Amino acid sequence: MADMADIGQVEACWSELSSLLDSRKIIPVTYMNSTAAIKSFTGEHGGSVCTSSNAAEVMKWAFESGEKVLFLPDEHLGRNTGYRMGIPLKQMIVWDPYQEFGGNTPEAIHGARIILWKGYCSVHQRFTPQQVERVRREHPGIRVIAHPECRFEVAQSADQSARPRASSRLFSLRLLAPSGPLARKFILSTALARNSQPQSHLARSQRLRLHNYVSHHTPQHLLWALENLGEGNVVNCISVDERTRHHARVALDRMLALR
Repeated sequence: MADMADIGQVEACWSELSSLLDSRKIIPVTYMNSTAAIKSFTGEHGGSVCTSSNAAEVMKWAFESGEKVLFLPDEHLGRNTGYRMGIPLKQMIVWDPYQEFGGNTPEAIHGARIILWKGYCSVHQRFTPQQVERVRREHPGIRVIAHPECRFEVAQSADQSARPRASSRLFSLRLLAPSGPLARKFILSTALARNSQPQSHLARSQRLRLHNYVSHHTPQHLLWALENLGEGNVVNCISVDERTRHHARVALDRMLALR
């Protein structure tokens, strides 16, 4: 998902928005799954980072700090969060970085409260309302929990009892524990690792693979990195320049201050 928002495109977006609006009243909010450059941009322009479980809290803070929110890089998380906060869909627009003004009219931009970056999670994007309808037919009485990175239609089709948090992975696992409130059949519309599935409690589509990038991390890779560190070798070192590090830290600290 981090690849969905390129820093050059985001800076161009900000420039176009600034030509129509007072940019001091726009608060950028970026999901944790974004590049250091995007986090830095967010921190430098008065915004914050968020996770799927605290997005509503961060967005509430953003509206207390400004009039509009630029939410990136996941439009679904932004839309589902905003809608649950009572913001109507007509006050949210999608910004397509490949079109002038994101494909929006100046009037639409002025009237929007949330500007959603056109991005998504490649796994959650694949869940559909039709899948939810099918499992309901095949498993009468089943409960559906939709992660907030799913499409709006999927989140809306989830059971009302699970929808208030629409649910982050940690919240989902608490619900699904043997002693949890949903200790019975359900389908979980998210991308949990196989070894985190409570046995006999999880029904999920076998056609959906694990997250392509998450699945690249294996115990073997971790062991290789740890063994090298133990021998004094730093492998796959990621370096961030001081300016990027500083502003990214500012954005993270703003989020942590809300807890």
